[in-house]
Amino acid sequence: MATYIVLGKWTQQGSQGATEGVKRRQAAKEVAKSFGGEIKQTYLTMGQYDIVAIVEAHDDEALAKIALKIGSFGNLSTQTLRAFDEFETDQLLASI
Repeated sequence: MATYIVLGKWTQQGSQGATEGVKRRQAAKEVAKSFGGEIKQTYLTMGQYDIVAIVEAHDDEALAKIALKIGSFGNLSTQTLRAFDEFETDQLLASI
């Protein structure tokens, strides 16, 4: 499975319903699971982004489906970064 770092910003709707965060997080985990992925961890953050999530998915297409479905709820806009762990990085570097 590929690892992704998802940076999220609450929309106005998301900010207004922030107290529903536990329910939203659980719903997002169910969405990820429905597309064969897993939200490994989420963090409430200060600064430019409100939420950071570590997500695993089979591939970019699966992650895109997860992000689009969660985004369709209207509470969050996201930016996604593909993350390579140390083993993957070592393999990439050895191949060039």
